[in-house]
Amino acid sequence: MKKFLSEIHPVDESILDEYIAHWVAYDAPKKTIMTAPGQTEKHWYYVLEGIQKSYYLHEGKQHIIAFTYTPSFSGIPESILTQTPSKYFLETITDSKFLRIRYEKHLQLMEEHRQIETLFRKATEFFLIGMLQRYYELMAYDIETRFKAFAKRSPHLLRVLSQKDIASYLRIDSTNFSKLKNSVRI
Repeated sequence: MKKFLSEIHPVDESILDEYIAHWVAYDAPKKTIMTAPGQTEKHWYYVLEGIQKSYYLHEGKQHIIAFTYTPSFSGIPESILTQTPSKYFLETITDSKFLRIRYEKHLQLMEEHRQIETLFRKATEFFLIGMLQRYYELMAYDIETRFKAFAKRSPHLLRVLSQKDIASYLRIDSTNFSKLKNSVRI
C-alpha cells in the first residue's frame, strides 16, 4: 500500500507511516454485499486480494459501473466523499482481503497533514480522469473497440470474470459479447 500511495503523491515517510497505521485488515467472502443502496459508505478500502464490482439494478438487471482489484481503492466514492446514502451496490466477486480506514479518521488525518489531503486530491483526480475515459469509450466506441480497449487495459479480468459481468460493464448484449469474444483476436 505504501508504494501505491507514494506513486500517487510523495508524502514524508513518517506521515505516511502514521496514516497507514490506521488502516485495519478486513476480509469479505465472495458474493458479499459490502454496500447497498441507501447505506452510507463508512470506510475507504484498499484491495489486497480479490475482485469487486459496483453496479446499479434497473428492472432486475445489473448494470456494472466498475471493477476494483489490487492495487486500487474500493468503495462507493460518491457516498464516502459526501457521506450520503449510496445509489448502488458494492459486491465482492471473489473472496477479498482489504485494508480499510474509517471515514472520520481519514478526514482527521487529511486535516492534520496537508500531504495526505494532496495525496487524496490527486487520487480523486485520477479517478475522475478514469471515469471520463470510460464514459468516452462507452459513448464513442463501437462494441468491438470497447472490447479491445478492455482486453488491453485488463486482460487478466477476461480469465476470472463471467462473460455476463464483462458484457454488462462494456454495455454489450451477452449474445453479442460471446460472438465478439470468439471472433476478435486479442
